[in-house]
Amino acid sequence: MINRLTEILHGEQCSCVISNSGIIRTFRRRGIADLFITLKNEPKLLCGALVADKVVGKAAAALLILGGADHIYADIISTPALAMLREHGITVEFETETDHILNRTGTGWCPMEQLCHNEHQPETIKDKLEQFLRGRNGSCSISTTKT
Repeated sequence: MINRLTEILHGEQCSCVISNSGIIRTFRRRGIADLFITLKNEPKLLCGALVADKVVGKAAAALLILGGADHIYADIISTPALAMLREHGITVEFETETDHILNRTGTGWCPMEQLCHNEHQPETIKDKLEQFLRGRNGSCSISTTKT
């Protein structure tokens, strides 16, 4: 089944694909937005889910752990994310492992990766992400669109 999700991820140019109980959902936002929104608004979708994602850094890993995802595929995964997922018993497949996730311009660390670099507890990471998003957007209620 994870192979089917990776086909959808690449074939439909998604950023993330989640499968649970026969339901397959596709997402196209950048960064952690879709995982954050899904964990906040549809946590049951992540519980026991198979997830294929383009990039998984430590922030995404924390959200996947808190959501109870079962099996993750990533095109690119950071070493800290991989360690955290494995520590929580989540099966992980990936194409490329990297020390850390880069920002979109490739000039430095991804802000989310940098934000949670020294944190080791998924709940603490989620709290930091929530604070960051509140500061950026005025609130954490990011608008959602289903695809």
